[in-house]
Amino acid sequence: MKRRAFLAYILVPALSVLVLALIGYGGRDRRISRPLEKISLPPPRYNSSVSIEYALKVRRSIREYENKPLTLEQVAQLAWAAQGITDERYGFRTAPSAGATYPLEIYIICKKNGVEGLSEGVYHYLPREHALELVKRGDYSRELMSACLDQEWVRDAAVNIVITANYERTTYRYGERGRIRYVHMEVGHVGQNVYLQCVSLGLGCVVIGAFYDEEIKRILGVDEEPLYVIPVGVKKGGW
Repeated sequence: MKRRAFLAYILVPALSVLVLALIGYGGRDRRISRPLEKISLPPPRYNSSVSIEYALKVRRSIREYENKPLTLEQVAQLAWAAQGITDERYGFRTAPSAGATYPLEIYIICKKNGVEGLSEGVYHYLPREHALELVKRGDYSRELMSACLDQEWVRDAAVNIVITANYERTTYRYGERGRIRYVHMEVGHVGQNVYLQCVSLGLGCVVIGAFYDEEIKRILGVDEEPLYVIPVGVKKGGW
């Protein structure tokens, strides 16, 4: 009986993922009901002069950044590394997700002069469109620093990537195990993707888990649960 239950636990989700894949489902973009603006992003690139082995070797948490803006191409690459689509037919993404339920949402908080050609504000990433939608206008870098227990690198970073979770996308299939394990495993995968992509781009980042959840929600204007705040900037001295 235990063996049958175990096989059912493994096989049923696997079969459901296969069925969803065959009909072309790979998660649906959460959309802002009335975005202030939508920005199409430059297409991601799939190769660079930095090997994955080198990126793994030198990856570190970086908290000091040059006072330089990022380019829109860099922001596009970071967003894609976090949750970009890698298979248009099936909708699979750059980070593995339990049952392809994709519970995570990516927000980019850009301060004034943080990104060339991008005004300050809170942006939400749309993986299927590879686009940003503007949620709120304004420079929230100091408010975000305060929400993150006054960690100065949050204020100093060109942008902050905020990752939130909609647990129900995963718990409806896996129950409480999705909440206490699978979603948190997934955000770890995404965090590592961002770290390695930063090395490739000559940028620095650090993942932050110490913050006031309700304050992060207020800044974003969402009810989703914040899991990571990731300051990103041009690394001093390069790699």
